Parts: sequence; C-alpha cells; structure tokens
Amino acid sequence: MSIYELAALGAALTWAVTGIVSAGPSAALGAVAFNRLRMALVFVMLAITAALTGGWQTIGTANLAPLVLSGLIGIFLGDTALFLTMNRLGPRRTNILFSCNAPMAAILGWLVLGEAITTQKLAGIAVVFTGVLLAIVFGKRPSQMHQWEAVRGPLAVGVALGLTAALGQAIGSLIARPVMEAGVDPIAASAVRVGTSVLALSLLIATGWQAIQAKTALTLRLVFVTGVSGMLGLGVGMTLVLFALVGGKVGIVATLSATTPAFILPVMWMRTGERPAAMAWLGAALVIAGSALIFAS
Repeated sequence: MSIYELAALGAALTWAVTGIVSAGPSAALGAVAFNRLRMALVFVMLAITAALTGGWQTIGTANLAPLVLSGLIGIFLGDTALFLTMNRLGPRRTNILFSCNAPMAAILGWLVLGEAITTQKLAGIAVVFTGVLLAIVFGKRPSQMHQWEAVRGPLAVGVALGLTAALGQAIGSLIARPVMEAGVDPIAASAVRVGTSVLALSLLIATGWQAIQAKTALTLRLVFVTGVSGMLGLGVGMTLVLFALVGGKVGIVATLSATTPAFILPVMWMRTGERPAAMAWLGAALVIAGSALIFAS
C-alpha cells in the first residue's frame, strides 16, 4: 500500500473519530454556528501552516475560482448539511448517508465528464444504496438506548439532509480534482476552501435569522472540542484526501476514503458501550464493497 493509499485510509479513520467528537458541540451550538466556529479555527491553522511551508505560492489566479466554488458547494453547503443531519440522526446514520458521495461521484462523472457507466459501476451503485438502506432502516437494535441512536424529527428530513451533504461533497471533490492534479499544495487548497466557507457562513449568520444563531454561549470547553473536531475533519482528514489525490489513483483513493462507516462502528462501540446491530455492520460492509466496484480500475 502506497503512502497515498494510506493517506486515504487515514482520512476515513479521521472522519470517523471526527463524527464522534463533533456530536456534542454540534448539538449544543446548532449546526450552522458550530460549523462556522470550527471552520474559522481551522482556517487560521491552515493559513499559518501554508504560509510557513510556502504552500500559498503554489496557488495561481487560475486556481482560485474552482477552489472557491469547491469550498462553497463541498464545505459551506455540504458540511452544514452534514451537521444538520448529525443533530437529527446521530453520527452512525450520518456517516452511512454521507458515504453516498461515492455513487453520486460516479453518476456526476458520467453526466459532467462523459465517463462510462459500466455494468460493474451500476452494480456498485446498487450495492451502496442497499447498504445505506439496511443501515438506516434496520441498523438499530431495540436495546440500544444511547442518544446517538435516537431520531429527532422526521426521518425523511434527516435522510434528505444527509444526501444533500453527500452530493455537496461529490460535487466539491469533482471541481477540486483538476486543481489538485495541477500540483497545488493540499494545505493551501484546503485553506482557500475553508476560508470561503467561513465567509459565506458569517454572512448567513449576520442576516440575524434566529434559527441559525448559536443556541448557547461559548465556553472554553466548547471552543476546544470544536477546534479538535475541525482540525481532525477539515484539517487532517481533508488534507489527507487531497494529498492522496495528488499521487494516488482516483478510484482507489475514493474507495479507501469511503470506509468511514466501517471505522465509526467500533469507535461508537468503545464510546457508548453498546454493540452496533448486525445490520449496521452489514450495511457498512456493503457500502465499502459497492464503492470498490464503482471505483475499481
């Protein structure tokens, strides 16, 4: 396994841990306020790192527009929908829904780039959606009482938000791919995408819309945990997958980075003490198998 493939696998594990770390502060602050805070903290970290390593010099004027657009769709829209989903459905269901970005990316590749949809890819898409369906509908045992397994509000709304997050991620990655293949520094690229999202969310919050304002006052603990969440997910995880795209095959990188649903189950088991249901494991396995079929070269 090459360093690029290890980076993609590391991103999947990082995102699994991020889901667990983010659940508390996201529920406390609200999805929009939480996402703005975490991205603001991460932008400072990424911007300083890019300045120290010379990463900013790798971004030309031609790279800015696609990175800004990628940030608006993949992070501003995608990440905000992701945490809205988490507040409704918990980290396990959110991660399994987010894995739909793999078949969505395949479909977008066919629609936008003219990539062929083979019988193997169609089978993979079907397998992924079957796994997601099993994990969402049958992935909880009656004896599981932890709050992360509760559904808040209509299930259909949570599923729609999760699929929106997955679609945003797929489109954002598609837009960023040519920029990364051109040799732009992953940390600097991440900083541009995150900074764009911070600005967009700040403008949204500045409208005064009550539903998206912070639900509670900030404390040092909330800021710290949010910072850890952001550094793991947007700092480490996103930079790892962008680095993986620099030298790894897109199919392999996409498949390995789609293993988050499998990683999150043992992490949740350790955190809650409740063994995930058999269908949750089967659903995660089908998602990974389907992703492998979709992106196999």
